[in-house]
Amino acid sequence: MESRAARIGLTIWVGFVLAFLFVPIILIIVYAFNSSNIQSWPIAGFTFKWFGSAFANSEIRTALLLSLKAGVIATTIAVLLGSAVAFAVHRFEFFGKDAVSFMVVLPIALPGIITGMALNSFFVFWGLGLSFWTIVIGHATFCIVIVYNNVIARLRRVPRSLEEASMDLGADAWQTFRRVTLPMISTSLVAGALLAFALSFDEVIVTTFTAGAQNTLPLWIFGAIRLGQRLPEVNVVVLVVMTLTFVPVLLAYRLTNQAGAMVK
Repeated sequence: MESRAARIGLTIWVGFVLAFLFVPIILIIVYAFNSSNIQSWPIAGFTFKWFGSAFANSEIRTALLLSLKAGVIATTIAVLLGSAVAFAVHRFEFFGKDAVSFMVVLPIALPGIITGMALNSFFVFWGLGLSFWTIVIGHATFCIVIVYNNVIARLRRVPRSLEEASMDLGADAWQTFRRVTLPMISTSLVAGALLAFALSFDEVIVTTFTAGAQNTLPLWIFGAIRLGQRLPEVNVVVLVVMTLTFVPVLLAYRLTNQAGAMVK
């Protein structure tokens, strides 16, 4: 049984870890409303002027649109391919099944810089110029993993007896999939898509190696911070990126919990 001192020590340690993780994020949010362009504490006052300045910047708008387009297309590809591989691995027995599963999961286990360098070498070797589509391909490689893991985990929890009962009642394979299997895994598909989009939207390392002259929002943030220019606008853009990343993750978490309760 834990002693009182151990509980107090663990509470203090957890508080320290949470502060280490979230205090910098809170500071960025506060500085986004700072009336001064100098980041000092305490802040000079609260204002919304940097939001107007940031969204009036055509470079930021172009980077935001590019990030959204790349994220949506990469997520769509990931949903189609990730779910297809999950069904194949779960439902069929074939030579190299474990190897296929390992290869699909591998990109998320590798450091982003390794994945980015490997993709860049592949594109250069085949003479493919870096463009918007190379960004999409790069993002799709690790987004597939998210969808695959979500779908195959759900498939393993769905009893096959439901599909067998549907077939016994006269439904063909397509009808069984549409009326039984798809509703059972729909939340895992949506959760996987939301997580994949969030991961794609704020991925800067892979984008750096696959973007070429394209400038996504994370790359714009990186360049602006490196040059030390327009820091108030950077804080606003970072706040937007965090929001667009946090909301899908929160929705995916809620969907996963609700679906888990239903399967039980």
